[in-house]
Amino acid sequence: MANYDTYTDSELIVLWKEGDDTAFREIYLRYDKLLYLYAFKKLRNREEAKDVIQDVFTWLLNNRNGIHLTGGLSGYLYKAVLYKIFDIFKHKGIIKKYAESGAHYIELNAVETDYLIREKDITALIEREIATMPPKMREIYTLKRKDYLSTKEIAGQLGLSEHTVSTQLKRALKHLRLKIGMIIYIFLLLKMYFI
Repeated sequence: MANYDTYTDSELIVLWKEGDDTAFREIYLRYDKLLYLYAFKKLRNREEAKDVIQDVFTWLLNNRNGIHLTGGLSGYLYKAVLYKIFDIFKHKGIIKKYAESGAHYIELNAVETDYLIREKDITALIEREIATMPPKMREIYTLKRKDYLSTKEIAGQLGLSEHTVSTQLKRALKHLRLKIGMIIYIFLLLKMYFI
């Protein structure tokens, strides 16, 4: 019997698409708890977080042949969870759509609007600073923080050592901390890991 925990995500996807259900089991075991923690931090409700993860994996299981990943599996799964969370917020009335006039808009109070404007400004500032990073550092940072790849996956994808990837990530965070200041840097970290 193959030792599936040694396979990369890409190899597991190929095996699963070829009909190997044990590969899907390994994908589930690899991401179930991580995705649950991510969902729970956003929803603050254990049952809803469990339901989201179950929905994502059920959909994945039922759409084996329809999955076409352009990026990493982890990024795909995190985005799928985030979309499910948005659906929950929408159903709870946090995001309201009005279609009477054919126009869609979000109803927010002044505090929420102020927060979103500030968040948008901070996000734009962070994106500008990321764009000024040296190309390789920027690529590694993007693969880690936006595509949710592990250090090992990034190293494999770029043909670098894990140590080099780790060093570049530390330098990228130091670059951001120096350029955008400590308060915004803390916001960035919170957004990456908890928000």
